[in-house]
Amino acid sequence: MAGLWELFWTFAKVGVMTFGGGYAMLPILQREVVENKKWATEEELADYFAIGQCTPGVIAVNTATFIGHKTRGVAGGIVATLGVVFPSLIIISLLAGLITNFSDLPVVRKAFAGIRVCVCVLIFNAVLKLWKGAVKGKLTLAIFLVVTAGALFTKLSPAIFVLLALGLGIGIELFAGRNAKGDEAK
Repeated sequence: MAGLWELFWTFAKVGVMTFGGGYAMLPILQREVVENKKWATEEELADYFAIGQCTPGVIAVNTATFIGHKTRGVAGGIVATLGVVFPSLIIISLLAGLITNFSDLPVVRKAFAGIRVCVCVLIFNAVLKLWKGAVKGKLTLAIFLVVTAGALFTKLSPAIFVLLALGLGIGIELFAGRNAKGDEAK
């Protein structure tokens, strides 16, 4: 039971700091899950983000569910998911009635503008950390560049890019495995 409470509390802390959407929580999640709790490695977390992006739902919720399931099974997945959404549920319930009354105030508009800038910096920091764990050589750099160009210049779904990268990764691994076997035979 203590392990489930720890999952809930950890993901509630992540959830309360997730301003600006799921990507904003990436650095917080990385710090809590990888550095502090050691529930996942950098590579596993990057995999969870990728899978969370291409499956239906919010990336923060999907990632919490994967990590919770990994650490404590089905109950852990449920508890981590509840933990990450609980703060939003409470905060949104409190703000829903107030925001319409105060959203036109200049101070409120400026506050939200400042939060948006901060979220951009947090996302950029998360991208740099993920870059270090994901881009390991020329082939992964090529995949990164292709997906980046596709995301910038097309309107394709992110799921398409994840599936494309998945196929490229499998193809590269199969090709590298065949070449290694061919080299051993010589």
